[in-house]
Amino acid sequence: MKLKKGDQVKIVTGRDRGKIGNVSRVLTDGNAIVIDNLNLYKKRVRPKQQGKKGETILVARPLSASNVMLVCLSCKKPTRVGFRLEGDTKIRYCKKCKAGT
Repeated sequence: MKLKKGDQVKIVTGRDRGKIGNVSRVLTDGNAIVIDNLNLYKKRVRPKQQGKKGETILVARPLSASNVMLVCLSCKKPTRVGFRLEGDTKIRYCKKCKAGT
């Protein structure tokens, strides 16, 4: 997977398309990511103590990694990611401006 925790991504498809957020979790087995405060769904929670009321909370659900694009740090545009070898290290780079990310 070409995305890492902490990357800034833009959602390309779905209900939240056009919004930008940071990756908080990467789920490699399902090829999915969780983005902070995006792709939120309501979840009902049972009361934890007797006599209290249950509540509704917002939970960020995973989203397919194919539905987002990495936002380049130098050109600030959503872009595809390439890899190149510089010496012994493998570096990700922006396909638009060729800068390393």
